[in-house]
Amino acid sequence: MDVHARVRAGWEWLKGPEPWTRRALAGDLVAAAVIVLVGFAVEELDGGSALRETASALTVIALVLLRRRMPAGTLLAAAALGAVLPGTLLVTLMLGWSAGRRIVGAGRAVGVFALTFLLYVGGTAAVEWGEAPPILLVVFTTLMYLATVLTPGLASRYWSQRRTLLHALQERNARLMRERVMVAGQARLRERQRIAQDMHDSLGHQLALISVHTGALEVDPALTDRQREAVGVLRQASVAAMHELREVVGILRDGIEAPAREDEQVARGVAGIEGVVAAARAAGTEVALRRAGRPRPLPAAGDHAAYRIVQEALTNAYKHAPGAAIAVELRYEDDSLVVEISNGPVPAPGPGEVVSGGQGLTGLRERARLVGGMVHAGPVEGGGFRVAGVLPYGSEPAGRPEPGVRGAVPALPAGSVVGADGVLPGWAPGYAEGIADDFGQQRVPAGIPAGTPPMDWAAVDRELASGGRSRAGGAALGCGIAFAAVVLLVIVVGAGVALLASSVTKGMIDRSEYDAITVGTPEQEVRDGLPSGDSVFTQGLDKGGPPRPEGAGCLVLMSTESGDSLEDEPVFRFCFRDGRLIEKQAYEIRR
Repeated sequence: MDVHARVRAGWEWLKGPEPWTRRALAGDLVAAAVIVLVGFAVEELDGGSALRETASALTVIALVLLRRRMPAGTLLAAAALGAVLPGTLLVTLMLGWSAGRRIVGAGRAVGVFALTFLLYVGGTAAVEWGEAPPILLVVFTTLMYLATVLTPGLASRYWSQRRTLLHALQERNARLMRERVMVAGQARLRERQRIAQDMHDSLGHQLALISVHTGALEVDPALTDRQREAVGVLRQASVAAMHELREVVGILRDGIEAPAREDEQVARGVAGIEGVVAAARAAGTEVALRRAGRPRPLPAAGDHAAYRIVQEALTNAYKHAPGAAIAVELRYEDDSLVVEISNGPVPAPGPGEVVSGGQGLTGLRERARLVGGMVHAGPVEGGGFRVAGVLPYGSEPAGRPEPGVRGAVPALPAGSVVGADGVLPGWAPGYAEGIADDFGQQRVPAGIPAGTPPMDWAAVDRELASGGRSRAGGAALGCGIAFAAVVLLVIVVGAGVALLASSVTKGMIDRSEYDAITVGTPEQEVRDGLPSGDSVFTQGLDKGGPPRPEGAGCLVLMSTESGDSLEDEPVFRFCFRDGRLIEKQAYEIRR
């Protein structure tokens, strides 16, 4: 393995399981630089050598870079080295935050932080032993541990667990919604299959009977040529209806339209309009067909829409204006094909009530809209009715609705999903793709009740996910955790200060109190007027100073005055024997 490969492998190991971008690396280096600069100041105050300052700086940089790969090890190392290298003091803030969110398992995290506390306190006590009272060392190091290690670790672990929980809820909700849509799709498919079966069994049977009987009548020698021609038109119509019924049944069963043969596509396009007109003439209806302009091809969807407009308009004219003359006109304009079907007034009242579904013209308008066109229908002056459709040459294929239309969805952008009223951007990625994969087309899920507000997971991602988290939400969360940590620290520090103040009052007097006491005063009277001396600050004060009187018991107290140097401590000593004060001394000892 060459050097380049080794460096690359080492870099991959250093990054750890998380992505480490250049921005993150730069942030780590800047944070390390700030901690190093603060460490230099701490080393100067502590009187550290240049060698120790260099060691502290290198240790800080190494710990910061390794914290992603070894969060527990770096925290323990910083706790152990903190007493020896004071310049690494503040790096525990960063390492505590990193370890809190990266150590897996609550038990392991508790063990690591407990061991860190022992190393932190034990190392400081071992280095500073004899320089200060042990109780004072323990209290001070405990406060520092709470402020620089435990508080950042707890805050980081809470933030990480909250983020993980919400992401798990997000994934679960997206999965449940996908399953809900799948169940609704299966129910819809079963219902469509049931409808298809009913249509096949009932309507298919009736059309088959019509085809058989008309076929038999067509060869009956008793019919005239005119009657035989009319019966032939009925038979052809029934056969065509059976073919279309089979296509509709196939769509209901499978959810997709079966590809038509090339001859069927031609017969159901503009080229098939002449056949529809010829069939109408054969049935005894006066139909005129006119063309204008230079013929131009239309897309398959627009071609079929023109055929359906003529077919539906002729059917309406048969039913509502029997016997009226019908005119069909195809005009090829510069940008679109205009299909116009009009009929004159009804010459005589119809035979009776006409059966109509009432959805024919609505279906034509929707079909034309899907290809970018339009359909107009209405009465004309002088009586009669007119249906006109405009179909552009550059229309899109059927099934591509306009954006914002209920019931269908255009091409979805990344992160968008299908909602109750069209496209609703901001759902969890993959949801829209699941709909398209399960049902073959992007449709509104029928199983979701109308008006049900979707959960805005994009807002959750902006708040929590790295790179997409809301800065305001993240700042609010961080400020809340920081505030709680500061309150906890203030409470602990306040309790410590109160304890220290109480301990100070038990072991300190001023010069005036010392001067007011005279030798020979009863011991009990002197002790009643002085503090008890039971304080952590008076420990070790009796080890120095002038020799004690033989057989005497002494009380050593601190002075409120300052010594000549930071290492010198002024003290007052009172020695008793046989119930009386036999000596008092004022002197300085070196800590």
